[in-house]
This record gives sequence, structure tokens and C-alpha cells, in this order.
Amino acid sequence: MLKILILEDEEPAAKRLFKMIKEIEPDVVLLDSLESVTASIKWLQENSLPDLIFSDIQLSDSISFDIFQAVKPDCPVIFTTAYDQYAIDAFKLNSIDYLLKPIKKDELEAAIGKFKKLKSASAPAMDIAKLLESYSNKTQQYKNRFVVRYGEHIKSINTEEIAYFYTEDKVNFITTQEGRRYVTDFNLDQLENLLPPKQFFRINRQYIISFVSIAEMLAYTKGRVLIKLKPASKHETVVSTERSANFKTWLDDGA
Repeated sequence: MLKILILEDEEPAAKRLFKMIKEIEPDVVLLDSLESVTASIKWLQENSLPDLIFSDIQLSDSISFDIFQAVKPDCPVIFTTAYDQYAIDAFKLNSIDYLLKPIKKDELEAAIGKFKKLKSASAPAMDIAKLLESYSNKTQQYKNRFVVRYGEHIKSINTEEIAYFYTEDKVNFITTQEGRRYVTDFNLDQLENLLPPKQFFRINRQYIISFVSIAEMLAYTKGRVLIKLKPASKHETVVSTERSANFKTWLDDGA
């Protein structure tokens, strides 16, 4: 009997994955399916470990690597990701495997087969610290495009075309350099991990801006900076006090 835990922020994807696993391993038991880093850390702290974890990279509140840094579970993990070449070298370390979405049944079967082979050989536990180091220092990839929907249409926007991201009434928006606005499924916390840091900076809880969107900067109270954006934003955009020093370093190409 194979006991598994699924970490996936899209319920249909989680159900589809479990159905495929069930077809390969009829005796599999799903211990739980979790959508966020916070819930996953809590679950792993309060429950016995599964035999195997299937984990998406991007969960609802952050990347799943934060889970394994906090908890360090002594069990294998098969990562799933929609982004080709997303830290692939890191996933090859220490019995860790990865699957690109949409997941194919033959690749899933091969990954489970690898898990069984390593388990029967009493392979050493994976080195999460090594994974995180490899991901952070060598293999991080950033999004080149964002897919958005407006009405019945679907559009792909190149990252370099984006002026800034902002959130309003719990909805997240992309504003392009041409002044067009689109809803995005990514929140600002997620975007901080997906955007190239030399081009984008999160100035406060509401805005992530690109360097090319800065039209003018003015000294503001308490050492903060008031930014005039192009195209103009509908809100006052001020770099928060706690981010001001890092913002000035970023301007000097020190990111």
C-alpha cells in the first residue's frame, strides 16, 4: 500500500493526478491534498509522513521549496511544474524526480517506478539543503510570458512588455507599457519569485514595478520615495519605508 500526499493549488489538477496514480497503483491511499505552503507545513508537523509526496512548485501562497526548508520531511518528493527548465538540475539530486505539466501517464509511471527502485535499495534521504542551494544559486528560471484572458480571448504577454503589476480589491492586474490592463491569476507574493529581480521590484504591498516604468522619482516623507509611473497608475505609488533602502540599491543595479 502506497501512502501519498499531494500538494497542488488547483483542485482539478490534483484530482486528475490522483486518478492517474490510482490507475498505476490501485492500492494507493491519498492521505490529503493541500493547496498552500502554510497548510502543508502544518500538516507535515502534525501527521505521520507519507511514503511519497507529489508537490507542485507554485502553490497558492508561495513556492513549495519553502515547505521543505521549514519541515525537511524524510521522504521522497516528486515535483510537478508547468514551467519547462524550471530548476531541472535541482530535481535530479538525491532521488528527487520532476514531471512537467500536463503530466503524461508514462512519465508518471516511470517516476513511481524510480521511487520503488530507490525504496527497495534503501537509498539515502534526499538532501533538501542541497536542492535549495542548487535552485537558488544555479538554476532559477523566470517567466518570459504571461497568459491572460479578456472576454472570450486569450493573449500571451511578454514579460518585457509589462510596466507593473498591482492588486486592488483582492484582484491582481498586469499593466502593459502600452497602458492595457489585464487580470492575472498570480498574486504579488507569487510574482516576486517569478519575475527577474533586476527588472522588477516590489515597492509596497500593492505594487511591483519594472525599471522602465519609472517616469519620475521624488523625495517623500520618512525617507520614502514617491514614484510617477508610465503609464500613469490609478493609485499613489510610494516605496514603503522598509523597502526604501533595498529599492535604492536596486536602482543602482545592485539587485
